[in-house]
Amino acid sequence: MALQKGDFILINYTAKVKETNEIFDTTFEETAKKEHLQKEGEIYEPKLIVIGEGWVLKPLDESLTTMEESKPSTVEIPPEKAFGARDPEKVKQVHLKKLAEKGINPTLGARIEFGGKNATIRSMGAGRALLDFNPPLAGKTLIYEVALNKKLESNEEKITALIHRRIPIIEEAKFKLTLQDKTLTLDMPEESYYVEGVQIAKRGIALDIQKFFPDIEETKFVETFKAPPKPAETKTNEPKAAEEKPATEPKS
Repeated sequence: MALQKGDFILINYTAKVKETNEIFDTTFEETAKKEHLQKEGEIYEPKLIVIGEGWVLKPLDESLTTMEESKPSTVEIPPEKAFGARDPEKVKQVHLKKLAEKGINPTLGARIEFGGKNATIRSMGAGRALLDFNPPLAGKTLIYEVALNKKLESNEEKITALIHRRIPIIEEAKFKLTLQDKTLTLDMPEESYYVEGVQIAKRGIALDIQKFFPDIEETKFVETFKAPPKPAETKTNEPKAAEEKPATEPKS
């Protein structure tokens, strides 16, 4: 099965630093738990990639066209093709007092925002903290152990995967798609109405549809609120009152 740019695929991977063997990313929940990487709300499952769209590092993206389904592959990415070399000029000493003024309670190894930039606290002592503004993986050689899980073939599969990418906490099967006269209608499950950031997600889905399916001119999102079922009428077993018989007229 030859893959090419523009193909929709699902991949599983585990990524680690070559120098230390430290795992920093994975699509497997058990691995995330074992390596203390699990984040609240994170969904661990095969990841959607459209080859050539830059959704992963370029060397990994380029390697995807050579992969075969369910056959593991290892991709090594040197620092210059990953997050660049580590720049000593981006390591600064800052008074702990300045961090406190920003409401930052520093701990060793923590990622913080300071001066509008992200930094890692490398050390603390003598009233100062050493802040490293380099990306955490700068200067590292990365190893990706990747397996192609599935190639998506039908437009319905692809559109459903794009929706799931934006709203991952809702099961894919709960979204119903209808395509008619160049209009895509997406019936949203009620539980999706209350997902945080769902309006932004809907905008992202619409833009994805426009990009990857240019023949679709309109995307509609349908939210249906149903009235709760009415309580059933209670039937009583009381006997009906006997019907009154008309009085008999006296005989003349």
